[in-house]
Amino acid sequence: MLVAERHGKIIETLQKKGSIRVSELSRMFGLTEETIRRDLEKLEREGKLMRSHGGAVAIQETAQGNIPYFKRETLHTEEKEKIANTALTFINEEESILLDASSTSWFLAKKLPNIPLTVITNSLRVLMELAPKTNIHVICTGGTLSHTSLSVLGPLTIESLDKYHADKAFISCKALDKDWGISDANDMQAMVKKKMLEIADENYLLIDHSKIGKKATSYVDGFDKIHYIITDNQADQEYLNDFAEFNVNILIGGN
Repeated sequence: MLVAERHGKIIETLQKKGSIRVSELSRMFGLTEETIRRDLEKLEREGKLMRSHGGAVAIQETAQGNIPYFKRETLHTEEKEKIANTALTFINEEESILLDASSTSWFLAKKLPNIPLTVITNSLRVLMELAPKTNIHVICTGGTLSHTSLSVLGPLTIESLDKYHADKAFISCKALDKDWGISDANDMQAMVKKKMLEIADENYLLIDHSKIGKKATSYVDGFDKIHYIITDNQADQEYLNDFAEFNVNILIGGN
């Protein structure tokens, strides 16, 4: 079987099943798991699938452009863990921080120790994660429930955020392009992230390599409000070097 034909079969299988493991593909094609991983890496770069822990998932976006939260939660978990570990080193007691509704922010919330801290968020998953940590003062924005992103969004969310100030904001996004800036799946998500960047003194963009060098539907902001980009060691270093002109600090999670 030709490589192109194999790649077509992988995509076809994903469209039918939604997700598949490397071991299953290895048995299907009689190839090593390393070969299959290289196939998945190439197909992900081409935007045809998204790799997950131990396999891949089909890109099946909703009408609003969102990949359902529980699917995003399984993507690039190792990279998100490392990014969250690095972000955690910038959080100190008695600070106020913003966490958006991204799965990477949820990874960070899981790692937060039970220390005196104020967390402002629109994420239901972050709220549930922080509920047992009684030393953390948690503020939930108002808004309309998004079942896809498990967050609250809309004009009331923006109005709520306008009433607060934070020391630091930790957000993610769907895409990062050195010319266009930060973008996300839809206008509602983009507006909330933009407002979070406006009300914080210091901003951290938590983004794995699969989102770098891409554009999504809705513009969030440029780089003038971003102080740190925390990514993983699979990110294109030459591409990252171009951010130097924006005076943005680039950190590699886990390093």
